[in-house]
Amino acid sequence: MIQAFHLIGVMSGTSLDGIDLCFAEFINGNKFEFKLIHTRTVDYSERIKSKLVAIETGSALELVKTDVELGTIFGECINQFIKDHKITKVDAISSHGHTIFHDPKNGFSTQIGNPAQIHAITGIKTIADFRSLDVALKGQGAPLVPIGDQLLFGDYDSCLNLGGIANLSCQHKGKRIGFDVVVCNMVLNHLAGKEGKTFDENGQIASAGQLKESLLHELNELEYFSLPPPKSLGKEQFLEWYVPLLNQSNFTTADLMATMIEHIASQLGRTIKGGSCLVTGGGAYNQALTQALRKNVSANIHVPENQLIEFKEALLFAFLGFLRLTNQVNTLSSVTGAQQDSMGGCIYG
Repeated sequence: MIQAFHLIGVMSGTSLDGIDLCFAEFINGNKFEFKLIHTRTVDYSERIKSKLVAIETGSALELVKTDVELGTIFGECINQFIKDHKITKVDAISSHGHTIFHDPKNGFSTQIGNPAQIHAITGIKTIADFRSLDVALKGQGAPLVPIGDQLLFGDYDSCLNLGGIANLSCQHKGKRIGFDVVVCNMVLNHLAGKEGKTFDENGQIASAGQLKESLLHELNELEYFSLPPPKSLGKEQFLEWYVPLLNQSNFTTADLMATMIEHIASQLGRTIKGGSCLVTGGGAYNQALTQALRKNVSANIHVPENQLIEFKEALLFAFLGFLRLTNQVNTLSSVTGAQQDSMGGCIYG
């Protein structure tokens, strides 16, 4: 029997550009169908943003307190979203949370934004903690969206998300694979901050800089890029690998930005091989980055309408919640390297 489910997806990315909310309908028929109905991004206050930037070096008590505070913020934002759009039926909320630690080698990936608080505030069934089961099954716990790419956007040969980290999914030898390719907005926003900006609008800073070949060579020689998938990146790698290389150079911010753009595009060019590629995420608005992509990548690049650019990840986490709600596999071992496919996500309420 064909049945429609209505979920709210909640996404907070590593680039700290806010809380993405989407209200979507999913139809469970012969082929999965979706409708993206309402969307919103809620900016973080400077106080919360500062907390999230510093939390991994804080105390355990501070981590727990921030988890509860962020869950409360999520719940209140969702209630306001429902009220403003006069939404009358929500089967579940599906929350990615905000990643603080990601270290699958040591058996953990930690997201905060307490789902019990979300459920208590909204009164709606809440699904969260999508990564832990896969990590326990010896997987990377990331990326998780490739199953949505396969089932909802399978007309494209590959799907690229230019978020805090650039991640890719595609079909390979009859199976879906997906992995983090290279850091993206996380490092670009870090550099923009040196110029007093939260991000490099339209790639203006990068466009004014010059490529520095010596730094580009060092970046491209990082060991990660020679490793086969499954593999994933987190803030830890940004801090350990990228920040020291950027800090020890005496290049201008514009030159660093231009070099990072070329680094990102060149790594994606090494990875994406032909066909059609759907490109979403905040980086799709960076004209310097998209121009570099078109130069480096052999695929036919397709940048969709703004709503999908901005909210595809929130949509796909809503879809993961839908799969969990209907007792279907939502995490692919072919993507993460886990011992088996699984149904990730804990249900509250």
